[in-house]
Amino acid sequence: MNELGNLIQQFCPNGVEYIKIGNVVDYEQPSKYIVKSTHYDNNFSVPVLTAGQSFILGYTDEKDNLYRASKESPVIIFDDFTGAFKWVDFPFKVKSSAIKMLTENTDMTTLRYIYHIMGNIGYSSDEHKRLWISKYSEIKIPLPPLPIQQEIVRILDNFTELTAELTAELTAELTARKKQYEYYRDELLTFGDDVPQVTLGEIGPVCMCKRILKSETNTQEGVPFYKIGTFGKEANAFISFDTYERYKKQYNFPKKGEILISAAGTIGRTVIYDGMPAYFQDSNIVWIDNNETKVLNKYLAYCYEIKPWAVSSGGTIARLYNDNITKAKISVPPLPLQREIIRILDQFNALCTDISRGLPAEIEARKKQYEYYRDKLLTFKELRA
Repeated sequence: MNELGNLIQQFCPNGVEYIKIGNVVDYEQPSKYIVKSTHYDNNFSVPVLTAGQSFILGYTDEKDNLYRASKESPVIIFDDFTGAFKWVDFPFKVKSSAIKMLTENTDMTTLRYIYHIMGNIGYSSDEHKRLWISKYSEIKIPLPPLPIQQEIVRILDNFTELTAELTAELTAELTARKKQYEYYRDELLTFGDDVPQVTLGEIGPVCMCKRILKSETNTQEGVPFYKIGTFGKEANAFISFDTYERYKKQYNFPKKGEILISAAGTIGRTVIYDGMPAYFQDSNIVWIDNNETKVLNKYLAYCYEIKPWAVSSGGTIARLYNDNITKAKISVPPLPLQREIIRILDQFNALCTDISRGLPAEIEARKKQYEYYRDKLLTFKELRA
């Protein structure tokens, strides 16, 4: 930062010129780079890109008309409808005609400086109309002398690199912990002939809440209503407290601690019901009405992780029916051993959870740090004629 201050004092103590970004950046239409087939396969070698969050949509075997970006000749891909953009330094094809290829057209700047500037602009749009010519290219950006641009790029790239290294390190640690957990879980839940196996149907009947009609829901207030898309996440629909209380008393409803299972969507996803007011989509979210004098709910939750219904069904299933559940078998050791297994696996789970929570939090902190310095470094006094 001191070096940058010295450079600013040396080259532009009175301010810097602001220039329309379209005057220093060229754009190219993507027509010849658009992939012909969307039959993607990870065994293919050519990435198909979008400027959105997913970035790599898949891989194609089409080798003609690649955009041949490289470390020495990078490009910024820009979504002309949303304003999203990505830095690319490898050969690729694109899926959409909305993607523009941006490169610098002058020795007054570098593409990497433009990339950081575009992040500082932070422009986005939900209007379905072309942005580059009509709006984006008209945005004015500060263009200090090259030595200053290069020092800003060095500082910001250093933040980016540190964030990538930290993310890779934490992700590798999380992956290792999860594999360790899965190994011990499978070992602890594997027993000999001395431990009886029982079907889940013997543990208790499969239950579900009463069906909720769409007309009984709203998107504003009341008791959270969980469907397949929101199960285990945040509810986006609600039912009235009156409906909740009435249906809870008159029909099946889970007890606190019982294990809810998704029967569609992400098959076998589980949530331990915490007893708070909530309602669940019938037939898609079910549970076993369990007697804990034989099988502890938490032990049952760990057994569900190995998906016994998939094993009993002979492989992948498209939907979890009651028959899949009731015929699935698990080993049921004595309650003291169940408690010890729960204790051990809870410890492993806590380690994974701590890293899982820490990873996005740390990445977000680094992102905020980068954005803070980017905004600070790219704010200049405008040079007046």
